[in-house]
Amino acid sequence: MKNRILITITVLLSFIAGGELTYLLFFNNSNKLVNGNEESKVYNSCSNCMSGTMVVENGGIKETVKKVYDSVVMVKNYKNGQYNGSGSGFIYKVDDNYGYVLTNQHVVDKSTSLSIVNASNEEIDAEYLGGDKYLDVAVLRISKDKVISIAKIGSSEEVEIGDTVVAIGTPVDEEYYNTVTGGYVSGLDRKVTVSVDSKNDWVQDVIQIDASINPGNSGGALVNVNGEVIGITSLKFVNNSIEGMGFAIKIDDVMKHIDELEKGKEIERPFLGISYANVTDTLVLSRYQIELDSSITDGIVVVDTTKGSAADAAGLKAGDVIIKIDNDRVKNVAHLKYLLYKHKAGDEIKITYIRGTKEKTAELTLTERIEE
Repeated sequence: MKNRILITITVLLSFIAGGELTYLLFFNNSNKLVNGNEESKVYNSCSNCMSGTMVVENGGIKETVKKVYDSVVMVKNYKNGQYNGSGSGFIYKVDDNYGYVLTNQHVVDKSTSLSIVNASNEEIDAEYLGGDKYLDVAVLRISKDKVISIAKIGSSEEVEIGDTVVAIGTPVDEEYYNTVTGGYVSGLDRKVTVSVDSKNDWVQDVIQIDASINPGNSGGALVNVNGEVIGITSLKFVNNSIEGMGFAIKIDDVMKHIDELEKGKEIERPFLGISYANVTDTLVLSRYQIELDSSITDGIVVVDTTKGSAADAAGLKAGDVIIKIDNDRVKNVAHLKYLLYKHKAGDEIKITYIRGTKEKTAELTLTERIEE
């Protein structure tokens, strides 16, 4: 059974010299952020490890690696002609003229130009087509004649805890081009909260792995023993007392939006039509002169509604505390967005909220985004 545990964490965007603009994670109240330059650990390789219907023999995972290795690339980020960091990516398709590369959006952020380094050690100009900061995915393209190999896309829906996985990417810098690390799927449906910008937190639904990933691995391929991409390595916990906790974006979530990303279109997300605050945001609530009953410990507080929006039509008003969307509890603002953005404009949802001390429900139809 898939593990559905909500992990509340904070994410910093931190520049690692010679590395990348990478997500580093730490627990809110108990642990300090470190820069990822921790002492390396040596792990025994896995022999005769069963994953699905394939057995990993004494030769290790070399046959798996051969299937995907030449499709994985290093992504270089330049700003005004100056090297600005790096990450990883992989070629997932070609057409008549171009090869297409998937990577993380945070790898290419703030760039004025991009390039990739392929398995032939060629540095090639890359064009940014589109990306999404919430999904943390970007699509680049290169000339087709520079494509050496194409990765086969698998399905993250078929992944199970204990499956053997391989992560391929370029940690630290080009000296460690396409480092291969192996491990297991440690958890499914992990919910991690990331700060996508100064104003927005977002919950990502990710695969937890124990394969070693480091600054520079972001955007690289996570593959199963059949050499199929099941995820994009993106996040890790960095702490003196924590090791072996990395996370990958599910490839199925990416491929749902691949057409929009390739065309440079914004991913349309539904609009509820409220301004809000967490129940713990006492300064914001005080500013809006909103007082909550002491029994309310989670949920999000409506501080205003947009005229003509779904929330306005449903009768929501300032001071209401949204505690559920459909049957899912709402923990905080980031979690509300996660639940809401699983839907699309035109979907009907049920909202459960508290007004004063009374629990109420409202059914509404989500709309396309309008100016808040």
